Amino acid sequence: MERQNKILVVIDVQEDFARGRLRNEEAIKALPVIHDAVVYANEHFKSPSVLYTLDTHTIDYLKTQEGKNLPVPHCIHHTDGWALCPEAVPDGVTPYTLCKGTFGSMELADRSYGADLCAADEIWICGFCTDICVSANFQILKAAYPEIPIVVIEDACAGVTPELHEAALKVMQSCQARIAKLDELI
Repeated sequence: MERQNKILVVIDVQEDFARGRLRNEEAIKALPVIHDAVVYANEHFKSPSVLYTLDTHTIDYLKTQEGKNLPVPHCIHHTDGWALCPEAVPDGVTPYTLCKGTFGSMELADRSYGADLCAADEIWICGFCTDICVSANFQILKAAYPEIPIVVIEDACAGVTPELHEAALKVMQSCQARIAKLDELI
């Protein structure tokens, strides 16, 4: 079987967003779909097929602009809450990761850890939170690679609230994202 020239980008699927400091039931519900998306990408996409971003803060988080606006220390580097949710890294998957200190990562467009994003036929994106980090990174990828179709896997994402999740999907769709459920893609 020839592998597809696609890449899956998994945004901030970390313990603090699922079961930790910023616990979110919608994120917990999305974990099995994220797992299945990663398994599918690992089996069907060219290697490396999955890139992960990690929201990464330091102990001085509360002194940052984000910390002043969201005064809940989270994803502090090398804490349990910073770790990827185990469901997001199934057996046999090598987690190519990119630490980022803010919502979107310009490095995501520049550094691809061996995955040639600019040569991909399609980029799939999923993760937490749809209305913050997923949408910010979608916009960066779309700006960096305007001719590469980007698919947002809606059931493999979770927003801060279901309403914000839906609103973010609509905004990304208006910016030429294809919005699809995982079972529609596989």
